[in-house]
Amino acid sequence: MTARRTLAALSAITLLCVAPASARAQHSMDHSMHNMGREIVIPKGALYTKADVEFMQMMIAHHAQAIVMARMAETNGANPSVLKLSRKIDQSQIPEIQIMQDWLRRHAQFAPDTASWHDVRMDGMLTDDELAAMNKSRGVEFDRLFLVGMIKHHAGAIKMVDELFKSPGAGQEVDANVFANDVVAAQTAEIGIMKRLLAQLPKR
Repeated sequence: MTARRTLAALSAITLLCVAPASARAQHSMDHSMHNMGREIVIPKGALYTKADVEFMQMMIAHHAQAIVMARMAETNGANPSVLKLSRKIDQSQIPEIQIMQDWLRRHAQFAPDTASWHDVRMDGMLTDDELAAMNKSRGVEFDRLFLVGMIKHHAGAIKMVDELFKSPGAGQEVDANVFANDVVAAQTAEIGIMKRLLAQLPKR
């Protein structure tokens, strides 16, 4: 089974709605939403900013790719510790996607579905080649690629939060602020766990 077919099979039993991508160019947060065909309009007097909306929209795609990566552990012979972590990532990020989608809808903004990860790339997200290599690997080699890839992925999410708070007026709306800080806390802790697991793997 090819990497693409395997990813499609995974999505058939999940909420990820995996579909072929028509364009996978690198995008920055400043203009990536243009490809989703939605203009962001902020009502006068709103407590949130365009950067808040972009952050939520982009983090949905970011989380969705992490779930695809995590579910590979179920079929690629991950060791029990890696499998436990991958399931934690899966189970925590699904409800977080719902939180972000609900936040966007509550503020009358476009809420992307989880297939959006195909069409945008941002800090920490894996390339198609990196995903394919991970999907082809098994056992210890999968564990290594998964941990290295997910550490990079989590670090990218933390950088996205940092960029959010650097944007004038962003990250001040209560729910957006709480969510962004929760992302940093959870993913920083998981990076620590993954670094320990990586150090425990057999040497090449």
